[in-house]
Amino acid sequence: FENLFKVLEASGLTSENVEKVNVFLTNMNDFAAMNEVYATQFSAPYPARTTIGVASLPLGAQIEIEMIARR
Repeated sequence: FENLFKVLEASGLTSENVEKVNVFLTNMNDFAAMNEVYATQFSAPYPARTTIGVASLPLGAQIEIEMIARR
């Protein structure tokens, strides 16, 4: 999230501008831990989120996150 929020900041945005988050996990057993971290990164009402289990991610990553923000 730190890197994603830096990208938002460079665009003059904050986490409050995020409307949708897509999370890709290679191990769905990590969902609870990801959910705990997610809850610390945003304020209610939380952005809409989709979490998808995938077989693999580039460079051996275990999680990939994309955000859609509005200005």
